Amino acid sequence: MSFRLAVCAEMVYGELPLVERVRRIHEQGFEVELWGTRGRDIASLAASGARFSSMSGYFGGSLIDPDNAHEVVASAEKLIPTALELGVERMVVHPAELGEGGRAVTPRRRSTGTMWLTGLRTLEQLGALGERHGVTFALENLNTVLDHPGIPLARAKDTLALVSAVDHPNVRMMLDLYHAQLGEGNLIELCRAAMPWIGEIQVADVPGRFEPGTGEINYSAVAAALESAGYSGVIGMEAEASGGAGVQAGDRALSAFRAAFAD
Repeated sequence: MSFRLAVCAEMVYGELPLVERVRRIHEQGFEVELWGTRGRDIASLAASGARFSSMSGYFGGSLIDPDNAHEVVASAEKLIPTALELGVERMVVHPAELGEGGRAVTPRRRSTGTMWLTGLRTLEQLGALGERHGVTFALENLNTVLDHPGIPLARAKDTLALVSAVDHPNVRMMLDLYHAQLGEGNLIELCRAAMPWIGEIQVADVPGRFEPGTGEINYSAVAAALESAGYSGVIGMEAEASGGAGVQAGDRALSAFRAAFAD
């Protein structure tokens, strides 16, 4: 299979410092996903030799709130020099502002027309910003039943609707199949419907958010469907190792991930 495989450095090898996690992931032939980069040793990360597929693309505001959506764009602009130094291709944004533990800063149980329009306009601004600097902003879907309650417009069908409405080459989906399985299911048809708009795909199994092969998702079938549809982009494992935070458990998790998508 011709996918590029990446691993989220914050979720494996937890006993190691971040730069060491990045080096270990890179040495095994994977690209690297990062979450927040503020306060990190960017020079050391850049010197690791790793290829970085994605990182968090903002640190303030809510994409869908007219009172502070401008903070999303302003914070994204401040992070672009880091993205360029690391060679990051995609800067990830979310439908609304996430707080401690991924919880909604301002929980909302229903979406409104104002939220849709604000999200659309904010993504248009991010697309223009990304075009100027050569990066892509990727809107990630989330689940609201377990990890991110109170986030409106979080389902993959909502993020797909927003990204396709913006219709800008520098705005794409971060299609997270773990979140989609919890909230929507029907993953193969979802991938096919979203194919023109996917910037990157993230995976973890359900339940537990561990590596592929530990839960109910048939990732071999998903991989075959993606290959049949012509997808050759990044698939990132945003999952913990089922064996714990140790190095050996992390190595086993990465091997299982590779087996699901590269064999």
